Amino acid sequence: MTRVLLIEDDPAVRKGVTLALRRRGHEVETAASGEDGLRALDTFRPDLVLLDLMLPGMSGLEVCRRIRETRQLPLIILSARGDDIDMVVGLEAGADDYVVKPAGGEVLEARMRAVLRRVVPPQEPGPGPGEESAAAAEPLERLEKHGSLTLDRSALQVFKGGSELVLAPSELKLLLFLAAAPGQVFSRQQLLEQVWEHSYYGDARLVDACVMRLRGKVEDDPRRPVYVQTVRGFGYRFGPL
Repeated sequence: MTRVLLIEDDPAVRKGVTLALRRRGHEVETAASGEDGLRALDTFRPDLVLLDLMLPGMSGLEVCRRIRETRQLPLIILSARGDDIDMVVGLEAGADDYVVKPAGGEVLEARMRAVLRRVVPPQEPGPGPGEESAAAAEPLERLEKHGSLTLDRSALQVFKGGSELVLAPSELKLLLFLAAAPGQVFSRQQLLEQVWEHSYYGDARLVDACVMRLRGKVEDDPRRPVYVQTVRGFGYRFGPL
């Protein structure tokens, strides 16, 4: 069961989304304002946030930025149909995905599952009878080093110069995916399918916004990226060091 915090000021949308998610077995807490939503983060401790951008008082963009300052919590924007500018700004503020309202329960469920898979490490089978565990057989740390970056895939942690980086789930999965094949170029469409697990059929804004945020965290100079490089006309690659 997933604990979902829905921050939405429209009573009809709140009710519809809440009912749809509870029918699918999720626990749902709602907030009608950004301020109430931020307070609910500590009291409810959600696994995932659904966030409307158009909120009274504190905007959804500001709520998104505040969450991203300290948390890796999966966050999906609920965007009004055709509200492209707000959607792009929301992605740049740190959202992992966006869903256009009104959205059915099946769409929300699929997007939530895809985002949550980015923060849950795959489970490895335990050792069989008489077998030694992999950890015992290989006591050395299994850390992946790329210049000043250190990636711990098992713990889903990234360090730069010894300090842990706070990465959103989409940023983390994008970095781990690119770093698994240094030098290989991936198109935006390939990244949409592999990292976000669904296709926008040519809408590259989700990838570009995530790349921009990621560069701001891992690069010494985001204008001259070393790790997440652009290959003009093709896509992105993890730069060979």
